Amino acid sequence: MSAYSHTHKEDFVITRNNAIRNIAIIAHVDHGKTTLVDGLFRQSGLFRADQQLDDRMMDSMELERERGITIAAKNCAVSWNGVRINIIDTPGHADFGGEVERALSMVDGVVLLVDSSEGPLPQTRFVLRKALALKLPVIGVINKIDRKDARPEEVLNELYELFIDLDASDEQLEFPVLYAIGREGVAMYNIGDKSENLSPLFETILKYIPGPSYDDELPFQMLVTDLDYSDYLGRLAVGRIKNGRVHGKESLVCIGSDGTPKNLRATKLQVYQGKQMIDVESAEPGDIIVMAGIEDATIGDTICTKDNPVALPRIHVDEPTVVMNFSINSSPLAGREGKIVQSRRIKERLEKEALRNVSIRVEDTEDRDSFIVKGRGEFQMAIIVETMRREGFELTVGRPEVIMHEENGVVYEPIEEVHIDCDENFMGVVTEKLSFRKGRMSNCVNHGTGRVRLTFSVPARGLIGYRDEFLTDTRGTGIMNSTMSGYEEYRGDFVSRLTGSLIADRAGNAVAYALYNLEPRGTLFIVPGDPVYEGMVIGEHNKDNDIDVNPTKEKKLTNMRAANKDENIILTPVRPMTLEHALHFLREDEVLEVTPESLRIRKTELSAQKRYAMGGGRKRI
Repeated sequence: MSAYSHTHKEDFVITRNNAIRNIAIIAHVDHGKTTLVDGLFRQSGLFRADQQLDDRMMDSMELERERGITIAAKNCAVSWNGVRINIIDTPGHADFGGEVERALSMVDGVVLLVDSSEGPLPQTRFVLRKALALKLPVIGVINKIDRKDARPEEVLNELYELFIDLDASDEQLEFPVLYAIGREGVAMYNIGDKSENLSPLFETILKYIPGPSYDDELPFQMLVTDLDYSDYLGRLAVGRIKNGRVHGKESLVCIGSDGTPKNLRATKLQVYQGKQMIDVESAEPGDIIVMAGIEDATIGDTICTKDNPVALPRIHVDEPTVVMNFSINSSPLAGREGKIVQSRRIKERLEKEALRNVSIRVEDTEDRDSFIVKGRGEFQMAIIVETMRREGFELTVGRPEVIMHEENGVVYEPIEEVHIDCDENFMGVVTEKLSFRKGRMSNCVNHGTGRVRLTFSVPARGLIGYRDEFLTDTRGTGIMNSTMSGYEEYRGDFVSRLTGSLIADRAGNAVAYALYNLEPRGTLFIVPGDPVYEGMVIGEHNKDNDIDVNPTKEKKLTNMRAANKDENIILTPVRPMTLEHALHFLREDEVLEVTPESLRIRKTELSAQKRYAMGGGRKRI
């Protein structure tokens, strides 16, 4: 096969670079994308047979390894039979949809991975809809066929039903299907075939995914789809060459959102080899390259020649659905545990995040120490906050709120399609809780295995804070996934939390005696010795009202002491609060103080007297 082929269509000539394949691995969370890419790495000849390799090599972020998910799309490349295969490992969670969208803008086809037991799930639908809209050819891979509960034939039928439901064309329905055990690095054309490696997948990629197309008569054009940073080279632009060829140290221009060309010089060109980047003198059409010397470029910009400064269509991503307030840490304990506390540094960090993440938007507020951040979901926001705290930041964040739209005086809110898999014994409590949150059941399937699959239409605001409650209600056995389905008229108000807060009424350190006497009032968040301050939320009240309490109160001593009078106080163990749980717990008048070492919930107004004067008459004990 020649490296280049030509297709004539009227007077327009399409040239394909058959020496390259650009593909994305797409799937629902935990269906095995990253593990499959590991197998492709190991079998492509990139590494020595005796070389020690980490599992899930593509999940390079600490948070990705901890949570077992992919957060950011990653680029890599392998070679098979002389063809360079550029692979993009994409996130499966809908909150990171911006990563999926920019990844799909660089490829000519996708490998769709589906678990042989769970079948297509909400994020499978989400990523597949994006791929079909771009008319990308799809290779179906039914993974984990070694599971005891595998049902590959049924899953394949469900996959065809999903394609039909997404209005796939007849041509798109003719996709090839493979079966795989990603963990063992095995793929096969049919169940029962004897296969020892992933050769069937490599061969199918080369056969069904076309080489990148370009117009041979047009000069160099590249769309910036990712940004990186090097301590030695500065900002790096990552993207796919749409047309033409580029050489190192070539004078080029960058066209931003305002359409104005800015001069730049490509000081260094690199391409991917495995996970690493290697220097090259030039790059050809269709290749995914990393370019240094582009200090002002942002995602969506076009880099092209001075003689022909024509911009490519910018990357389009779905609108943000969630907003959160980020501000400096203004609590009495500010500055004790973090290195970075200034509002200027917080703003710079958020703007840097927005540069690399096309689905994030940062806006100023009237308060110069506070910023509005808009994104695709509460989980995405939690990842940003957790990343910042690990970098040494101290900050305060508010409760995630959904973004409403208003048209002709009618308020519309984002609606999520929620899919739940749980034991049929928990069906009642799940239905009751979601109905209270204005959810509506649209489907119920019982396979007779003791578990049911439920589908609900739920306002996005109804899911904030519900995930932890769901795991408690289903005793940790339920599975819940959701994806954005559109906007509907506002469905009405509901109470976000049925419990109140236990609020410290003074500063000091928590005392075991005081906490022991407060335990009947609710669930505590602190342990003896923890620092507290006025307005800090130290626990969840059993009732729906807030009460101010004194967690520093010590036992009064008397002259009379009886034997065994002062036995050791035994407190109920406190479950460490996670960032997600803390964000879910927040009420409208509460914020979360985040430091590298601690998470503290507090009232926006710390003074109990001022809160009382504002109309929040709190009980005091």
